[in-house]
Amino acid sequence: MIWTIENLSELDNVAQELVKLFDHNNLFLLYGPMGAGKTTLSAAILKATGSKDTASSPTYSIVNEYHLPNNKKLYHFDLYRLEDPSELEDIGFYEYLDSGNICLIEWPERAEHILLGEKHIKISIALQEGKRIITFEENSYI
Repeated sequence: MIWTIENLSELDNVAQELVKLFDHNNLFLLYGPMGAGKTTLSAAILKATGSKDTASSPTYSIVNEYHLPNNKKLYHFDLYRLEDPSELEDIGFYEYLDSGNICLIEWPERAEHILLGEKHIKISIALQEGKRIITFEENSYI
């Protein structure tokens, strides 16, 4: 699926479509350059779930945990500042992936060796002439 948006408020529609995929997927990988809107899309996704939590960037903490109305959790990762893959082991990254809860991962290319073979939804955001082109591929593998 491909979305072209000109205004960040349109992310709410994209987020609604992605939340529909939560029933059969729990790993969502967000690709895009700095400033493309990955964190903003993650916040829109959290909002679309009906969560009362307020999203913030996990850039310095690597992961933020949010509570969803269905008693599940959403884990939002930002791996941009990851210096060494062993840092993921230190925070229990495998346990998050195996928890059955939703995992949104920004900058997943920094952990592709760990994610290799994991079923996921790949979300790509590209900037083009003042617009954001958002694509997502369901049931893709790295």
